[in-house]
Amino acid sequence: MQEDFLHYVWKFQKFSKTQLKTTSGEEIEIISQGTHNLDSGPDFFNAKIKIGNHLWAGNVEIHINSSDWYAHHHETDPAYDAVILHVVWQNDVEVYRKDNSALPALTLNDKIGNPIFKNYQNLFAKNKKWINCENHFAETDDFLLHNWLERLYFERLENKSNVVFQLLEKSKNDWEAVLFQLLAKNFGLKVNGDAFFSLAASFDFSVVRKLWNRQQDLDALFFGQAGLLDKEAEDSYYQSLQSDYSYIKTKFQLSNTEVVPVKFFRLRPVNFPTIRLAQLAAVYANEHQLFSKIIEAKTKEEIYQLFSYATTGFWDTHYHFKSISPKRKKKLTPAFIDLIIINTVAVIKFCYAQEQGKDKTDEIIHLLSSVSVEENSIIQKFNGLKPIAENALQSQALLQLKKNYCENNRCLQCAVGNAFLQNN
Repeated sequence: MQEDFLHYVWKFQKFSKTQLKTTSGEEIEIISQGTHNLDSGPDFFNAKIKIGNHLWAGNVEIHINSSDWYAHHHETDPAYDAVILHVVWQNDVEVYRKDNSALPALTLNDKIGNPIFKNYQNLFAKNKKWINCENHFAETDDFLLHNWLERLYFERLENKSNVVFQLLEKSKNDWEAVLFQLLAKNFGLKVNGDAFFSLAASFDFSVVRKLWNRQQDLDALFFGQAGLLDKEAEDSYYQSLQSDYSYIKTKFQLSNTEVVPVKFFRLRPVNFPTIRLAQLAAVYANEHQLFSKIIEAKTKEEIYQLFSYATTGFWDTHYHFKSISPKRKKKLTPAFIDLIIINTVAVIKFCYAQEQGKDKTDEIIHLLSSVSVEENSIIQKFNGLKPIAENALQSQALLQLKKNYCENNRCLQCAVGNAFLQNN
């Protein structure tokens, strides 16, 4: 038995309300169950309940056992002074207020119908399952599930927005600088994301603004700060980058001591940090107002155009500085730009709209719905239960569902779990 289940039962009044009485025999009439409180303090605020001949307005506290009131030390916490009803699974001790009057208690162990309690037990049965509802996920109504996934996607954006607003505060409200740091992390992917993020944070974005008229200068800045220009080499391009970086480092008094070292190990050549840094430099050498253009862009195709630039010629025949490879233009692929849209563009659009007090919900939904579904084991397993993920918005929402709900047994806060509990 979880206390959350009793919260659910009380919130949605999923129990028999005929002849409700307190443990001391007083009749109870629930006029309003109150507002569910997800923070500290009593579980439900502003309830209205008639107990005996008196109408009470105040809070409701819920526990498995009434003795939990003392176990949680509510008797000494002023936040619980306005509790008017103690809702419990079983009443194992009498609870008293500070003035020594008994706190009215309502037990629910004999008032919850068999179907909903049986469904609850089945949902949390202790057998090995990938997610608690996997045997019933396919039965979920399509309309309910699609609406829940849309809510989950924006919940995911809300979670990601915390980092954005922290960066915005540090940069003194410079959205271009924040975008650069987010993009750098995105270009580094999982393996080098932290390294690229630390690189982008190792100098003020004004340095990029002063160098972006010459792509090789940005190459030198990025490679130098990443510690990739520290070796001896005979190649003229490498030596030229070393010379450029030495000048840039001195001019702008740069340090890279806090930059996390990049990794090449187990990466495909197209994802080598050398290629991704060169591609990032190509974008900023060609798009000098990238933030405003991203905010103005409405479609996937417009975003693709902003990231369509090739690296400098040296990288046509190289993946790293050491050896030559078959000639190939190193432009960002549509699949990689899709990741940029998912992890950076949508997030920055959402946060900027929040800061401006605008509603860009429909625009973001349209954009993410046009991006291909992500391919990973979590999405594959969900689609194995019920073919549901058709685009990036839905795959992102399913990742949010798995991490924030399924893995934490938050079925009672999930629309899918709720639908199963109410299924008779």
